[in-house]
Parts: sequence; structure tokens; C-alpha cells
Amino acid sequence: MPVTYLSTEQAIARPGLRMVVVGNVPSPWGEAAKGIFHMKGLDWAAVRLAYDDEAQRQWAGQRSGPVAIYDDEPPRAGWAEILLLAERLAPRPPLVPTDAAERATMFGLAHEICGQEGLSWTRRLQLIHAGAFGERAGQYLGRKYGYNPAAGGAAATRVAALLRLLATRLATQRLAGSPYYVGKSPTAVDIYSATGLGLFRPLPPEHCPMDEALRSAFSRRDPQTDAALDPILLEHRDMMYARHLELPLSL
Repeated sequence: MPVTYLSTEQAIARPGLRMVVVGNVPSPWGEAAKGIFHMKGLDWAAVRLAYDDEAQRQWAGQRSGPVAIYDDEPPRAGWAEILLLAERLAPRPPLVPTDAAERATMFGLAHEICGQEGLSWTRRLQLIHAGAFGERAGQYLGRKYGYNPAAGGAAATRVAALLRLLATRLATQRLAGSPYYVGKSPTAVDIYSATGLGLFRPLPPEHCPMDEALRSAFSRRDPQTDAALDPILLEHRDMMYARHLELPLSL
């Protein structure tokens, strides 16, 4: 069902699970958290990030998103923190493997997508370096993601390496009879991969109604990235939305 959006005041007064999200933008981290909550059937409400809302900043502890807040517990902003909170609140279906080796593999792959210098992070640097966001937005994102010309110039090579890593993993799993990154059932890394590809090939407008200038920025192409963006990654993305995730996106 569509996400319920509340004002900051309504969210603060509401018990249970709430999350500050970047509004009207398919942020990979925010969409992944929404997908986790959806797959677990959690009851939650969203608050769109407002940079000029001081009450929101104090409640969430920062001006960013996603930030998940459960009852009066401390805010959780890291992708792994949000995942583990969801696992605690709704253990079924599990999105973190119980097997120690599979768990380590899942968290390792997830970090290479969601973590600092991971795929989504480095794709942002790549797009900033290419001037895809324009001067004002590029400066803001550059400060947030630690952009400098050297990091930006190296981003395309890093992005291509990570795309090849993920494609190789999916191909190996396909040969073993599974469409998922780890084991025979979906885990959180499948969600992170599906939402992260929005920074390369956004979902069509009927599924993801976003500003066309931003769509153009996310879709920025170059030969090195195109060569590494194996069709198996997009096939996996489409499978995840068809089987497990919700469309259209609630931005």
C-alpha cells in the first residue's frame, strides 16, 4: 500500500516506527529502507525531509534521510542500523541470513552497494564530477559525499568494478539455480541492488514519477559504465519489483 506521509509534529506524536525520507527523489538508501519495511509488513509512517524544519532536525538528530525512529529509541540513520531494527521488529521474513558465512557475504555485498565508497556513494561522485546535477546541487552533494576532483575522476573506474562484482555474483548464483545474491531466498542485498540501480537506469515514469532534470542526471551514460552494467543486474532489479517490492514508488 502507499506510504503514509505525516508532518513532523504528527510523526513526533505518533508511537511506533517512523522514518524521515528525502521527498520526491528515489534515493537508493531511502527506497531500500521502504522496501525492507514493505517486505516485512511493518506498520510505519514517513516524514519528508525539510531542511528548514528545526523541530525535525532535533527529533531526527540530523538533516538527512533516511532516518528511522522507533518509539522513543535513538534515531537510526545507517543502512545496517535500519535493517537490523527491521529484523528485530519483524523477524519474518528474514532478510539477514542465519548462517554465519552467508550473513558475512550478505553484509559484505551490501556494504559494497550502500556503504561509504560503495556503489551508490561512488555513483554520486561520478555524477557530480560529470556535472550532472548542476552547480548548486552539485556543491551540496559534493560536501555531503566528500567530493574532490581526484575522487570524482576515479569514480567511473570504481563504479565499473563494483558493477562487474555484482553481475558476477548474480551469474554465479543463477548457475546454482537461484535468482538472488545469497542463498535461495531474497535478502537485504537484493533490495539494495534493486534500488541502487535507480542511480543508473531509473524506473519508468509510471512507476517512478520524478523530476525530469533529475531523471536525466541519474541516467547520465558513459562508455565505461555502460560496458559494466550487465543486463543481469537490470533483470534482477525487475524481478525484485515484480515479486517482492511495491510499485509505483511512493515518493
